[in-house]
This record gives sequence, C-alpha cells and structure tokens, in this order.
Amino acid sequence: MTIISRYGDPDAALAVHNETIALQLAHRSVRKFTARPVTDEQLAAVVAAAQSAATSSNLQAWSVIAVRDPDRKARLAALANGQQFINESSVFLVWVVDLSRARRLADRAGTPLDGTDYLETTIIGFVDTALAAQNAVIAAESLGLGTVYVGAMRNHPEEVAAELALPPRAVAAFGLAIGSPDPSENAGIKPRLPREAVLHREQYRSEVADAYLPAYDERLAAYNTRFGLPGNWSERVVTRLAGPQSLSGRHRLRDQLARLGLPSR
Repeated sequence: MTIISRYGDPDAALAVHNETIALQLAHRSVRKFTARPVTDEQLAAVVAAAQSAATSSNLQAWSVIAVRDPDRKARLAALANGQQFINESSVFLVWVVDLSRARRLADRAGTPLDGTDYLETTIIGFVDTALAAQNAVIAAESLGLGTVYVGAMRNHPEEVAAELALPPRAVAAFGLAIGSPDPSENAGIKPRLPREAVLHREQYRSEVADAYLPAYDERLAAYNTRFGLPGNWSERVVTRLAGPQSLSGRHRLRDQLARLGLPSR
C-alpha cells in the first residue's frame, strides 16, 4: 500500500520489498507532536546512525546541536518564520556544516588550511550534513518518532549562528524537529514524481521524463485538495523559485556565508 501512496498511483508496484524499504516509503513530515519526550538514549541512537552515513574523504564536516530548552527553541522558531512545531518538538536538532573543526586541527598543527575557502569544500560540508541528517531521520522513524526538516534555519543564518554560539567556518544548514507523532494530525504520504520522471537510462532525456509531469500534477493537486492546499506541483515549483522575493531572504546567503567564514570562492 505504501508504494501506491508514495506515487499516488493505484497501479504502482515494486517487485523487490523489505522492511527497510517499507519504512522509507512510509516517510512523511510530522508537524504535530505529543508531549512524550525523545529520550537521551533515543537521541544517541539517532546520532550514531547519522555518523554512519557516507562522508567525503572521511572529513566528517558536520556537527549537530540538540536544543531542548523551550526559550531557545522559541527564539529559533521566531527566526524560522514562527513555525510552531519547533516549539512543540521534544528536541530540535540543528545540523551544522562544520569546517571549524578542521581549522582548529590546522591551527594546532601550525599548518595552512586555505582549502576551506573554496566552493568545493562548502559543497562537501552541505552534502555530508544532508547525508547524515537523512540517516538520522530513518533511524528516528524506525523508533516510532516523527520528524520534519526546517530549511528556514537559512533565513537568518547569522542570527542562528549567534544563538547557537557557532564558531567561524560553521553554519546551520537546516533544522530537524523530532518528537512523538500526534495521531490526530491531518496528514498523509505526499506523492512523489513518477519514477520515470526522475530515472533516466544511460543519458538524460527530458522529453521522455517530462511527459509524465501532467499526470503527476493531477495526482498532487488531488492530494493537496484533500488537505486544503492549493495548486499542483508545476505551479508550486514555479512560484517557489520565481525570484529573490520567493526565497525568504536566502538570496543573500552567499554574502552571509562569507561573513560566517565560508567565502566559497
């Protein structure tokens, strides 16, 4: 059933299936939590899973800050467009692209570290952080917890850095609210693009892939209507990426990264 929900297609099927894939197919964002806490033992397991993700050249260029203090969560929520579920989460994890650790290593060794100033290394940091966080999400869901990513940590990265006392060369990539899902939340598994729209064979063929978009627009529009949301997928993509005015302040991110010690030349 989850493969049908994942694609919003009654004819969707998989010939290969197991418990891990079933867990991944059932993923959804959870924005309403009960008061049941995430234990320190659960948090430790989630972080261990995160640390088991692939990492470029074993640089391990990330850190994570677990925020439980209600006042700090409230301040972070205010910086993230006032998203109330941050306050309601048991723990709010802020995932940090962390090149400061490498800088400290170089300082102690008395060696230069100019490579952190380049775009490639910034990309490595963001990729490593995202891989780790997605491992954490799967681990949390395997424990019966719910999660939702918060990209709005990038709306005000300098203020977030100050709140979390981040050192130079460290920046919050995104947040992750974790808690026990409230069963009363009106939400479902959001359909994704058809497999044929994203899976290319040997070479990229846009005319073949894009032929599946109209059907997907219909499926996502139907899903959105069920939950009181407007528009289909194509409309929402174009609106979200229309220009600087639709980026919630993140069009200034390059300059902000430079001020935080990541010039990304």
